Amino acid sequence: MRKLDTTVREYHWGSRTALAELRGEPSPSAVPQAELWIGAHPDDPSRLAGCDVPLDAHLAADPAGLLGPGSLAAFGPRLPFLLKVLAVDAPLSLQVHPDREQAAVGFAEHGYRDDRPKPEVLVALTEFETLSGFRRPAETVALLDELGLPSLAPLRAELSACDTGGALRWALRTADAALVAEVASAAARVPALAHVAALAEVYPTDGGVVAALLLNAVKLRPGQGVYVGAGVLHAHLRGTGVELMANSDNVLRAGLTTKPVDVRAVLSLVDHESGPAAVLDGEGDGPLRTYRTPEPEFRLHAVRPGAVLAGDGPQLLLCTKGSVVVSRGGDEVALRGGESAFLPHSTDAAEVSGDGEAFWATTNL
Repeated sequence: MRKLDTTVREYHWGSRTALAELRGEPSPSAVPQAELWIGAHPDDPSRLAGCDVPLDAHLAADPAGLLGPGSLAAFGPRLPFLLKVLAVDAPLSLQVHPDREQAAVGFAEHGYRDDRPKPEVLVALTEFETLSGFRRPAETVALLDELGLPSLAPLRAELSACDTGGALRWALRTADAALVAEVASAAARVPALAHVAALAEVYPTDGGVVAALLLNAVKLRPGQGVYVGAGVLHAHLRGTGVELMANSDNVLRAGLTTKPVDVRAVLSLVDHESGPAAVLDGEGDGPLRTYRTPEPEFRLHAVRPGAVLAGDGPQLLLCTKGSVVVSRGGDEVALRGGESAFLPHSTDAAEVSGDGEAFWATTNL
């Protein structure tokens, strides 16, 4: 087992307090801190503490021994997942991630960053607000009727025909600053759409504000999670959470950002299915709580002292509160808030002690 040194990414939407306080550093930070990356993605690999060796290089030296035969056969000689802490103080972009086939084609032909998909699960550390997936059309029609805007009649017509794709296309390609302002003013009077008015304050000319009318508004309590599969249109709005995903940085943006957007690509990738967001309460009443998804690359578990970590394959452990000690086969690593460790493949279980809380990332094989 090896303790890791990790990287904090700084984006405008980040928090000046959440990651600083998690890591026991001066707060507020000088600049917004948005993402703590833990893993072996080549853009920002964690490094082995004490020797400054990148984790991806460490794995490349002995992939069979460190990853184990199951992970190596399924995912090749790399860590299949990427663990993050997100600290969201302003809205993230309206975005979607490709599936496995789309990622491979996009990497070969369209300049995608990775040849792998990027499904993900996020578990809230604080109250967390996000938009995730299309609301049922009838529910959105009822909200549009409450807004009472004739200018949204084409959007209502698409939804009345249960065409979420057509509704999204209209919103992203038709909405201008005048319509955004009109929608924001009306949304401010509808409690269920208060987030739409708030988005317009940040992005007053962005069609993504109108597109947000179509999506499930989700408020997670600490300990609740949300699963975001390939093609699910989403935008995180506010809060701090632990996020585990396939080891990829493929992001296609439709709006609510100053970064480049590709509406055409998003429309080609987006999943048109509607219904409630995939909110997860986790399974298990003891010191180990598991957030299951259908993705083979990863599984996320919330851990308290007394937990026995019996998984094989590569693993990451992140302390999010207090301090924990992980022990296995006579080896021991102590972690405090914001610190993490890599656990190589082993048939021996590890045990967690201490007085804190942590998250454990494994494969889902």
